[in-house]
Amino acid sequence: MTTGREAPGVSTVMHVRCPDRLPEDVYRQVLELLAELSPVVQALLPAAALVELKGALRYHGADAHRLGEVLRVRALSRLGVDVRVGVGPSITVAATASAQIPAPGGVLAVDPDDVAAWLGQLPVDALHGIGPRQAEVLREYGIHYVGLLASVSAATIQRLLGGRAGRTAADRARGIDPRPVVPRALPATATIRHAFHRHTLDGADVRAALLELVIRLGQQLRRREQAARAVTLTLTFAGNGRWEKSRRLVEPSAHDDDLRLLAYQLMDAAGLQRGRLTALTLRGEDLIDAGQVARQISLDGAREARLVAEAAIDRVRDKFGPGVIGPAAVFRRAS
Repeated sequence: MTTGREAPGVSTVMHVRCPDRLPEDVYRQVLELLAELSPVVQALLPAAALVELKGALRYHGADAHRLGEVLRVRALSRLGVDVRVGVGPSITVAATASAQIPAPGGVLAVDPDDVAAWLGQLPVDALHGIGPRQAEVLREYGIHYVGLLASVSAATIQRLLGGRAGRTAADRARGIDPRPVVPRALPATATIRHAFHRHTLDGADVRAALLELVIRLGQQLRRREQAARAVTLTLTFAGNGRWEKSRRLVEPSAHDDDLRLLAYQLMDAAGLQRGRLTALTLRGEDLIDAGQVARQISLDGAREARLVAEAAIDRVRDKFGPGVIGPAAVFRRAS
């Protein structure tokens, strides 16, 4: 039961459940992964989140179920965290779906045409928003399944559960839930990580991987209309040794040129000799809204030309996908 590529105007909501007692810093990194899929992310503390995918499907060139699988693979490979991902045409359906996935993780997408049949066979306490006490009252009345709840008149449900709660339960049992995903403040950091398939000593390989992180970080910041005041580079070595250093940008920026210059300075400061690297992490920190960044008049024609090219490249990626264009060093490394 997976969604196909949705028609324009059809809301596609992803509900993500993380493991219980997930450390806050790891939860923030999960939110960063979600922001790579869509700019419309709603954090549900302490360990869940909503994502509106309606505008993201064409950008990524994949259906909603596939994006859920991509998210799960990224969370496992980058963070060691398995997530449960429910996808549906509304918050209620998506959240109900994610709760039906057995731990530790998986993806369940419910097609809009299948909502009534899929919800109908679930016990009433499985419907998102129905608490234990409400479920008990409904079962006492003989309503054990969501399908039966949907078939009973809304007025009857209101008498059983109370006016507002009864009306909401009746609507959601029928798949009616007009609530939008409301973006909440994203973390004050943006983190991009690359894990090498094997320990590497190759300086060119490391430099190309770092350039790829710079490009991905810049893309993410520009899509979120944010700029970084500082950048932190973390190197992870065989044996789990770590080296980390931060530097502030002269001016807040989300441009590849500025991020690359600082990232390369940080890498040079590490003074790598024979260290066997297993991973690189690049983090934009102390983020602000891009609208707060003063636009400076520049006499550097080459820089202005690169900024114009960067904007054009972003438009190409928006239309055809993030992997269609980029520096030759990154493409050579991927080939």
